[in-house]
Amino acid sequence: MNLIKYVEEKFTPKTKLPSFKAGDTITVHYKIKEGDKERIQQYQGTVIQRRGEGASASFTVRKISNGVGVERVFPIHSTFIDKIDVNKEGVVRRARIYYIRQAKGKKARIEEKQHGEAEVAAKATAPAKPVVAAAE
Repeated sequence: MNLIKYVEEKFTPKTKLPSFKAGDTITVHYKIKEGDKERIQQYQGTVIQRRGEGASASFTVRKISNGVGVERVFPIHSTFIDKIDVNKEGVVRRARIYYIRQAKGKKARIEEKQHGEAEVAAKATAPAKPVVAAAE
């Protein structure tokens, strides 16, 4: 076995993150240290790419802020990532959607993935948790 891969497996923190891919709209809750204080900042945007594997894996998120496109690269195994929420699943045919950088207006939109009727019906007919009456 490769020695570098062995060390990465032993020492990289195992983070539980939701599965997401290029085209998904996500919110990254990122810890910011300012002096001795620590706060959580939310960064919401579209995933442009995921790259690498193991300890060096990262993903790039792009958002439009005041009419200017801003991209930020996050390491997947960063201890500063508090959590990641997947807001929308996008439908794209590529693993890296760099073409979105030049797109403006309606062309910059990404189609949202529609879930099938069977999934929606299964959620609607799922048995609700029983309500326990308060003891009098």
